[in-house]
Amino acid sequence: MIELKRSLSLWQLTFMSVGIILGAGIYVIIGEAVGLSGNCIWMSFLIAAGVATLTAFSYAELSSRFPKAGAEYVYIENSFGSRAAWLVAWLLLAGSVIGGATVALGFARYFSAMFHTPVLWVAVILLVVIEVILIIGVQQTAKVTIVFTVIEILGLLIIIFVGLPTLGSVDYLEAAAGVQGIVEAGVLIFFGYLGFEGITRLAEETKNPEKNIPKAILFSMIITTLIYIFVGISAVSVIPWQQLSVAKAPLALIAERVFGAQSFLILTLIALFSTFNTALMMLLTGSRLIYGIAQQEAIPKMFMAVGRRFRTPWVAIVTIVVVAMLFLFIGDLKTIANLTNFTIFSVFIMINASVIYFRYKKPIVIGFMVPFHIGWFPVIPLLGIVTSLWMIVSLPVDVLLFGSLVIVIGFVVDIILDMKCK
Repeated sequence: MIELKRSLSLWQLTFMSVGIILGAGIYVIIGEAVGLSGNCIWMSFLIAAGVATLTAFSYAELSSRFPKAGAEYVYIENSFGSRAAWLVAWLLLAGSVIGGATVALGFARYFSAMFHTPVLWVAVILLVVIEVILIIGVQQTAKVTIVFTVIEILGLLIIIFVGLPTLGSVDYLEAAAGVQGIVEAGVLIFFGYLGFEGITRLAEETKNPEKNIPKAILFSMIITTLIYIFVGISAVSVIPWQQLSVAKAPLALIAERVFGAQSFLILTLIALFSTFNTALMMLLTGSRLIYGIAQQEAIPKMFMAVGRRFRTPWVAIVTIVVVAMLFLFIGDLKTIANLTNFTIFSVFIMINASVIYFRYKKPIVIGFMVPFHIGWFPVIPLLGIVTSLWMIVSLPVDVLLFGSLVIVIGFVVDIILDMKCK
């Protein structure tokens, strides 16, 4: 059996994680979020960052214990069994596919606004291009991601720079809809933090994964949180939150307000790089999850097929891209972002519970260990469970219904697979 090639370094992993976190969320969702939080957008970023960071610690420990491409599937299978592991993997795959398709549509809309091209066909072509890049190799994917990440960061630094002269010009405690609005914005903004967990699925292509993956997770969370908070403060300092909340391209509007129409074009181009990068990383990590699940024999071994020339799991890549194409007809960004959040919050509950399980059943940790304990009991994972539950109950009712349906479908698929195995 041909194995994946270990070639990714710590700095490459960190950049890839930063790249997917600083993706489509900040460029598109910030307008919706500001409409809920007003000038308190920075508080919403802190809420989202806090929830994400609590679980990031758990991911860091588990990735150190089990440096496998199956990541979450492996963690949960070793703690709560194969059925729970399958459900977690199902939710993650749903999030990767739906999120990847949605971001591809976002790219297509930006592109079509500039060149007047059909949205659907641009999205399909984008997914084909991504498929080719993923098949060619993880190093090539990493290089593309790093270049695009630098461009993303530059775009956000422009927004921060634009806002510097106006800092202190507004009341940063003015909330659009009180505390509830701040919390709801934090739940929505959480979509902009997704990605750090995805690099755990690159463990079998990483040098010294037991140490480098935990470091990359924590480094990327610190970097992105600082950038997000400064961007949020700058945004409401330049343009009133009431105007930002209805803008189609809120960050581009900020640059246009200061530098003129030409800057709008520049920020739109940066948004293209950002959405491309996010879709690329979502489908990369999703394909590695499929490969990892096949390793655990939960799905047919054909998904473990690795090409001799490029040493990438081409069957898993083709599968996830084709399925993503089927979801291109889904439209509403806010609903889809929150549906993706539902799947991830549900997974986060299981991930944090898994750390608590291992602390008592297998307490010896060779690599990274979550800090702060009461005896053997880890406090941070408990807080991760509580905050994830809190975020779930804060989601709109329609999202909760759709999310529940996804879970039911996952159970049905698991039963069908069991019947076929027997």
